[in-house]
Amino acid sequence: MTTVKPARNYGLDVLRVIACYMVIQVHSGEFYYIGDGGMVLNTPDAHAVDWYNSICRICVPLFVMISGFFLFPVNDVNAFFKKRFSRVAIPFVLWCILYALYQYFMGGADMRTVLFNILKIPVNYGVDIGHLWFVYMLLGLYLFAPIISPWIQTASRKGMEFYLILWGVAFSLPYIHLVFPEIWGEAYWNNTPMLYYFSGFLGYVVLANYIKRFHMQPRPWNYVVGAILIIAGYAITVGGFLNRLPTEKFVKTLELTWSFETINVAMMTAGVFLIIKNISIQNTASAFHRLVFDVAAKSYGIYLAHIMLLNFYHSLLDKHFDSAVIKVPLIASCTFISTYIVVKLLSFLPKSKWLVG
Repeated sequence: MTTVKPARNYGLDVLRVIACYMVIQVHSGEFYYIGDGGMVLNTPDAHAVDWYNSICRICVPLFVMISGFFLFPVNDVNAFFKKRFSRVAIPFVLWCILYALYQYFMGGADMRTVLFNILKIPVNYGVDIGHLWFVYMLLGLYLFAPIISPWIQTASRKGMEFYLILWGVAFSLPYIHLVFPEIWGEAYWNNTPMLYYFSGFLGYVVLANYIKRFHMQPRPWNYVVGAILIIAGYAITVGGFLNRLPTEKFVKTLELTWSFETINVAMMTAGVFLIIKNISIQNTASAFHRLVFDVAAKSYGIYLAHIMLLNFYHSLLDKHFDSAVIKVPLIASCTFISTYIVVKLLSFLPKSKWLVG
């Protein structure tokens, strides 16, 4: 008996490409509102970055939703870990080593520091390249997947909705804390208050599987509700950043409404997912479709590699334009296209999956 392979979901490929580009645009904008020591740059460029990049805050949540969409069921735990960890952890370690060497060749570290950073990889990052935090979080979700898999597969619709409602409340806590600094058992001696177990990126995994189980078929309401969620979430994300820009001295507090773990970012993420998940294409053999599929397939490699080219294009293009309105999308686009080409070339090497995922 032959097994029919399920048709590839073109909409999820599109979401991967969008999320991959958005990551690069977020990082392109950081040059124009983050100063030395994490100080805020309150300039017209910072305002432009806010209008551009507030929607791009959905990049990481989208990646998590797409990964979570395909995580379950976990039937063979050993096979699951072997497949997932090898395809994620090995390229991650190799790129940590490459970034350590990159810092050396760019004059940012001596060889002793490079070797120390390489030895530090099991502890955290291995080198101070901030975007690599994502991999540790993703591996943590993989570790939890076999535990939650039975519930994800069998939970009732109301049961999943109950979880998602409390997750939404937990994602509202950053704003509740503006009025009540401690709530529901929070204290300096207690790091696990009442909704602690409903917080974090796991909610995006549950959301993806809730949509997969109960709302995957295209319906007109998907587009209406999706648009409302995007508009409302974007308004909160933009408005909060602009309101705090004149008063906050440090980026850590400026980015309150930009946090991936806020209700407004979750709203935008859910809205975009609902609208794009069912995009279809008639001619699956077209050159454009093949390109979208190829970029989506190489999105992890693009994510890992892009910082090197991003720094190059920033140094090359920044001085030629006056406004971030032009510079941010230009740097992001050049980086995105060039990194895809580099990863594509690397994919022709023997055993390339261990480098580009």
